[in-house]
Amino acid sequence: MKLAEALQERADLNRKIEELRRRISQSLLTQEGEEPPEDPDQLIKELDNAADRLSRLTVAINHTNCVTEVNGSSLTEMIARKDMLALRLSAYRDMVHVAGQSVSRSRGTEIKILPVIKASELQRTADSIAKELRLLDNTLQESNWKTELIGK
Repeated sequence: MKLAEALQERADLNRKIEELRRRISQSLLTQEGEEPPEDPDQLIKELDNAADRLSRLTVAINHTNCVTEVNGSSLTEMIARKDMLALRLSAYRDMVHVAGQSVSRSRGTEIKILPVIKASELQRTADSIAKELRLLDNTLQESNWKTELIGK
């Protein structure tokens, strides 16, 4: 199994577990004399099986990410860098928004509000971060489809 397939299965399992939790909640209580919409014991077994599979899959994904290197960095290091770039990009976009706002004055005697840093400079940095993030994400996606999942 490729790492990308394992990641897709992990996402599917997370969705399935959430759905099972909802269905179990709907089946735990019922009006006296009525049957629940589904057998909660069977749903709980499904939940436990899905959680066990998710646990095994997560261990294998994390192990694979730690030991697989691309361009001198482990996939784990690349994921951490991607997360950091996304955080920085969000912060820079917020700064661009604030620095680009114009504050109007109704009278000439009111205090004038000016940006301390030019929005265009912040935007250039944001664009650079966005490009680096996009390229890194492309490399990660490619690696995920080329890398075999390492079972533990």
